[in-house]
Amino acid sequence: MPEFFDIYTLIYLVIAVVVLLRLRRSLGQRTGNEKQHPQDRFGGSEKADNSATPEPANDDKVVTLPGSGRRTAAARNAARPAARDWGDFAKPRSNRAKTFNSIVEIDGNFDPAEFVQGARAAYEMIVTGFAEGDRDTLQSLLSPEVYGEFLEAISARTKREERIESSFVSIDKIDIKDAQLKGSTAHMVVSFVSQMITATLDKAGDVIDGDPNTVIQVNDVWTFARDLNASNPNWKLVATGS
Repeated sequence: MPEFFDIYTLIYLVIAVVVLLRLRRSLGQRTGNEKQHPQDRFGGSEKADNSATPEPANDDKVVTLPGSGRRTAAARNAARPAARDWGDFAKPRSNRAKTFNSIVEIDGNFDPAEFVQGARAAYEMIVTGFAEGDRDTLQSLLSPEVYGEFLEAISARTKREERIESSFVSIDKIDIKDAQLKGSTAHMVVSFVSQMITATLDKAGDVIDGDPNTVIQVNDVWTFARDLNASNPNWKLVATGS
């Protein structure tokens, strides 16, 4: 009887060892479907750091939504565009540079060099349009108030049967003298120095003002404005001076 018991006991032990070995092999192998630890995906060690601080419970986690007002000061500063070097258009940390930075926060496409190029073209078109009485061109480039003033002057000139003959010789200098941001509306004060030939003639063709044969220097200071939130990218003349 003891021999019978010992033999079967041995058989059971062998079977148990075989089952345990197979089970260990099965549990110890990776199939490729296991969930990777976040550190594994980003090149970290596969070993967990047991000294790390445990994650807080789910009810302690706070999800901050954009615009919820819960961003830290560091996050708000990171969201702002870095201060730019405006070159000759504005000294670093000057009020004008700060205004340019504020404009870029609303309209990231703003570039003072491109603005000056556009102001040059607008200046020539407005002066020529006024001389020729081109109402359509003027209306597209002037604010309603300034357009009304120009239109009144053109109408009075037409009533007197006078005309203006003018031509640009050159535009020598254009400078941004001041920049302001009022709400979402930007204002640019620009000075122009140009060389022109201009004369006003009566209905008989006689010169009553200016000289058609003399080049004169003209100094103008104009203010352009644009609502930066508007879809229309064009600046309009809102004030004139000299």
